Amino acid sequence: MNKTFLKLMGKFHRNQQGITGLETAIILIAFVTVASVLAYSVLSAGIFSAERGKETVYSGLDQAQSSMQVRGSVYVTDNDSDQIVDQIQFTLASVLGDEAVDLTDTSSDDNNVVINYSDNELFVQNVEWVKTLLGKERGGLDMLDPDEAFLITVDVPSSASIEAYDTFTLQVIPTKGAAITITRTLPASVLAINDLH
Repeated sequence: MNKTFLKLMGKFHRNQQGITGLETAIILIAFVTVASVLAYSVLSAGIFSAERGKETVYSGLDQAQSSMQVRGSVYVTDNDSDQIVDQIQFTLASVLGDEAVDLTDTSSDDNNVVINYSDNELFVQNVEWVKTLLGKERGGLDMLDPDEAFLITVDVPSSASIEAYDTFTLQVIPTKGAAITITRTLPASVLAINDLH
């Protein structure tokens, strides 16, 4: 019976071939190659999207971050002694230690800083203003460099009438960075020079 069984088993396994080691190696190399190409594609797409996300974050921070600040008090002057404010003065200084702000004169066509005026009855865009360098010049003439300060004198629009207890707002808008909003209320008596803190 054993001999019969072995004979039958011999017939059953006849003409059967197995996989050689070389064929197995070729299939394994193909799988590894396809997997590495797929992994490279996924990683490069992830790196690209992470870089784009980083650029977006830095761009948003650059726009939201203020590059200038008001340093000291805001002064209003009454040049005619008629109890109506004629000019507003404040000092602008750089916030960032390594970035300059272009304060090109408003008489040019390409204003780099625009100042808007508003009160309870009036809104005027791009009012006239002049700058005066305080201290020693470190960079270009129209550049607010780190460690520099400019005295900004804004002429109140002729159609505006700022008197006692009136509130006004100035908005300083640079081409890059956040706008600065200055809101002050006048005291009961308007003097020749008023310190509005």
